[in-house]
Amino acid sequence: MKLAYNIAVRFLKSSKGQTILIALGIAIGVSVQIFIGCLIQGLQKGLVDKTIGNSSQITISSKTEDKLIDDWKDKTEKIKTMDGIKNISVSADLNAFLKSGNSDYAVLVRGFNIEDAEKIYNIKNRVYEGTYPKEENEIILGKDFQKESNVKLGDKVDLTTAKGNKKEVKIVGFYDLKVASINKNWVITTLKTSQDLFSFDNKVTFIEMQVEDPFKADELSSKVKANLSSEDIKVENWKEQNEQLLSGLKGQSVSSIMIQVFVLIAVLLGIASVLAITVVQKSKQIGILKAMGIKDKTASQIFLFEGAMLGVIGAIFGIAFGIGLLFMFTKFAVNPDGTPVVDIYINYKFIGFSGIVAILAATLASLIPAINSSKLSPIEVIKNG
Repeated sequence: MKLAYNIAVRFLKSSKGQTILIALGIAIGVSVQIFIGCLIQGLQKGLVDKTIGNSSQITISSKTEDKLIDDWKDKTEKIKTMDGIKNISVSADLNAFLKSGNSDYAVLVRGFNIEDAEKIYNIKNRVYEGTYPKEENEIILGKDFQKESNVKLGDKVDLTTAKGNKKEVKIVGFYDLKVASINKNWVITTLKTSQDLFSFDNKVTFIEMQVEDPFKADELSSKVKANLSSEDIKVENWKEQNEQLLSGLKGQSVSSIMIQVFVLIAVLLGIASVLAITVVQKSKQIGILKAMGIKDKTASQIFLFEGAMLGVIGAIFGIAFGIGLLFMFTKFAVNPDGTPVVDIYINYKFIGFSGIVAILAATLASLIPAINSSKLSPIEVIKNG
């Protein structure tokens, strides 16, 4: 094998231009594969983060007539013991009317344990004016509601329920959750304030949670329901509620795989054709080597080594080019505020896999010329010049 390796190195060095072109072709194929693959993965990750990154991924609600969960503390403790669950928060929600001056607005009052809800909704960082609710009877309102109603920080407004319960609350801040419907309708307050307003008697309407792997939310959702073993609850996950988004993500993945496969096939055919020509170009040398006693197996190994070495060189430069393209893309494709349109996402496992596939493909592509070289007759080659 050492002899075959040394001859392969000599053949590559004797045709530097050809060697550079083949390695460059492999490098371009690998870089395109890495660029497209990581770009699609980054886009998908960004879409998922923006869609459900700051929202509940698994939600527990009640099937009872009053739609309330009364033993929520026991349930949350059970859920915390499960693997894969990251954040848990409870809320007491119901529709109400907010009266400011002579105007009434239909709103959704959401009462949270703010410290728990912060881990899901990132509320504190979304407050752009004032602060978050720390005491009872304090609320924060959304950016769109502020524009529509012209309420101000420190204003006192009335919240009235459909049953006639009424509570005066103080506006201590304004938030922007980047969703117009939420910014317009949500009134965020403490859990106790909401429970008192709606006479929930220390009950909640929802148990919300986030998971470590959002794409396994459906599996964890089934485990949560089995763990709680209650017929009075309903467990839903974000995948059930976002079927169109999941369909779009699957479409992106399929198109990405197809592009990568066709790029790989093009590279493979290119290597095979060039090495096949090399067999013809080097036939005289191979014929002489065979006449000197080199075996057919060794002659085949020469081209297998050539393919493998070209694959390694092309993979190394391809990985470097691919990562470079990703960084360049984030510098040129930017939003008006200067942030990247798609956040860069470096998947080291995918990059390593792409490099290994390129090496294997290059070695595989060299099989045909390797077989052809083994069939060369030294007498015929030398006779025909």
